[in-house]
Amino acid sequence: MAEEMDEVLTAVGPRLRELRRRAGATLASLSEITGISVSTLSRLESGERKPSLELLLPLARVHRVPLDELVGAPETGDPRVHARPIRRDGRTYLPLTRRPGGVQAYKLILPPGEGEPDPRVHEGYEWFYVLNGRVRLVLGERETVLKPGEAAEFDTHVPHWFAAADSRPAEILSLFGPQGERLHVRARTT
Repeated sequence: MAEEMDEVLTAVGPRLRELRRRAGATLASLSEITGISVSTLSRLESGERKPSLELLLPLARVHRVPLDELVGAPETGDPRVHARPIRRDGRTYLPLTRRPGGVQAYKLILPPGEGEPDPRVHEGYEWFYVLNGRVRLVLGERETVLKPGEAAEFDTHVPHWFAAADSRPAEILSLFGPQGERLHVRARTT
């Protein structure tokens, strides 16, 4: 049993290093986000320090992976996705992807009455598809209302803001590329 435990703990360091590299993060940036010192992170990745829950929980959150994945827990055989909703500023985000870096997928539920537009800019590229309700999109100087079945895509360096367009909530499927990745759709004719 102790030998198995040592094998599991030894494999954590390389997993952490790979997750950080795939996300394009440095030890310094990860330290800033998690509050874990650079030297501790380095020792975790190299296997010089044994991982503890106190260290693994913030790292799992930052990398958006379940703790099971960090420690290499065996598969449960349950194929269902158990996404935990994130509630921020009245909006509900359901993460649909669990891998760090690259394009992330979310289902967003936008509550009605989010107030006046407050356009923001940030790194990335966004694509969204309206599932239900109507969505008001302010993109630069332009304003558009999208209905179910319509999609929008834009560079997030352009000032943007979106919300439910009327007194009902709206639901969207969002793909977001934090490094500015654009959506590529490939179709073949038969």
